Amino acid sequence: MACAAVLLVLSGVPVRAHAASKEMVQLQTQVQQLLDMVQRLQSTMDTRFAVLQNLAQQTADQATQMSGTVTALQQKLNVQNESLNGKLDGTSGQIQSLNDSVDELKSRIGKLEQSIQSLQNQLQNVQSPAPAGGAPPPGGEAGAQPGGASNGPGGGAAMNAAPPLQQTYQSALADFNAGKYPLATGEFQDVIKYYSTDPFAGSAQFYLGEIAYRLHNYDDAVSSYNIVLEQFSGSSKAPAAQLHKGMSLIALNKRESGVHELRSLIQRYPQTPEAAQARAKLNSMGVRISASSTH
Repeated sequence: MACAAVLLVLSGVPVRAHAASKEMVQLQTQVQQLLDMVQRLQSTMDTRFAVLQNLAQQTADQATQMSGTVTALQQKLNVQNESLNGKLDGTSGQIQSLNDSVDELKSRIGKLEQSIQSLQNQLQNVQSPAPAGGAPPPGGEAGAQPGGASNGPGGGAAMNAAPPLQQTYQSALADFNAGKYPLATGEFQDVIKYYSTDPFAGSAQFYLGEIAYRLHNYDDAVSSYNIVLEQFSGSSKAPAAQLHKGMSLIALNKRESGVHELRSLIQRYPQTPEAAQARAKLNSMGVRISASSTH
């Protein structure tokens, strides 16, 4: 009986060992499978990381390229703005030169009309028959001037003291166009002094402002332009006076006042070349045209 029990025990040992070996094999298989999964996961992560790294590099390259494009565009815009400002100044000068030429032409036409009128008067005097017996013409003594004017003291002497308007203005304009600013200044001042209510006085005042503007005496220029705008608001020079007043204020670092003048010019004279120049100047400064906008 005891021997049978021993045999039974001995016979059971290989069975348990076999069972333990099978579990180890299964465990090893599971571990291997787990290692394979980890390797596949690692490989997938490496692949995805490489893709992300490549995308990041592409994004960085695109950002660098875009930055270069923006810089080039900014430089191009700066060049265009400088070119626009140069063209604006050139256009302003051309328009002003054209206005000067028109004024000079008007002056010459006026002088020609006076000469024609004088010739007509002389022709009428020649064609009129002389009074019988050498008597003086009716209405006065011999040598009397038309309209009752006299050559004696207290007659036309006061008028003769003033320089002729057309000739003085034309001479001043010619000296201005020739760059003889001191001489032109004196002549324009004579026009204003002796003919203060004549439209030519407004033009003369404008050119005094132009002389100061060209010499960069912007404070004096603003003062002259103010006189034109206040005392000769109906002058053909008023739009140009307001344009250059605004430009002068901007040159004096009075940006807000200058912008206000340019906006006012656009509102008062919207269809003029000066208004177009004011719009271009405001655009180049990055200022909205609307008067209600902030700047």
